[in-house]
Amino acid sequence: MSMSASNIAQIITKARLQRGINQSELARELGVSPQSVQAWESGRSVPRPAKFQDIARALGIRSQSLLQASGMMNVKSVTEFLNLFGDDEPPAPSDTMQSDMSAKDESTPLDDDEVYAPLLREVELSPGSGKFAIEEGPASRLRFSKHDLRAKGIQISNAKCVTASGSSMLPVLRDGATVGVNVGKNQLTDVVDGEMYAISHNGQLRIKQVFRLPSGLRLRSFNRDDYPDEDYSFQQLQEQQISILGHVFWWGMFA
Repeated sequence: MSMSASNIAQIITKARLQRGINQSELARELGVSPQSVQAWESGRSVPRPAKFQDIARALGIRSQSLLQASGMMNVKSVTEFLNLFGDDEPPAPSDTMQSDMSAKDESTPLDDDEVYAPLLREVELSPGSGKFAIEEGPASRLRFSKHDLRAKGIQISNAKCVTASGSSMLPVLRDGATVGVNVGKNQLTDVVDGEMYAISHNGQLRIKQVFRLPSGLRLRSFNRDDYPDEDYSFQQLQEQQISILGHVFWWGMFA
């Protein structure tokens, strides 16, 4: 994979996930095949420069970021390209789930349109056993708008939160990022290739891109240089107690 392909793949993937759409939905908006979008995000191919503006508008980003990522570092060339195709800065997508930071804590009453989403965490079953289970934390929880959850088709009782750890999902998720999970989407048949899911792996919490395979599942990290793909057969999924906790629909973190 070339550096430009890798950079463009990261930009498109991150922007698509922030908007909250899957690869097929983006493909429909762009008038291309889902396989094309998947190839862009995996770095196997790059979109034609003439397509950059359409991609930028669909994802709510500047097409200049795609041009620069493609290796067009000469400012004059970028300017000429933008003048050729036009590059009005697109508005932010209206259906992206965003959360404004506010001075609220556990003692602040919920607004009428708010609901608490409990935090799932790893719990060691017995000291030194090395065995874990995933349970709801006793206190930690996050506020979500009921309207936003309904708009995403998420039942209020299915909204949970988890904390991402490690560097495997950089640059999209930093260590310590809080992730919103729809536990109503926890079956193999619910998997949309390339979407992020919370995974229970022998009782340990993991956040990964998931792909369905004829023989099982593929778990993928964004940081693929340090964390290669993991393929598991259906038998291995059972043996290693790998299960899908739910689909990631939101995340937030400090820089």
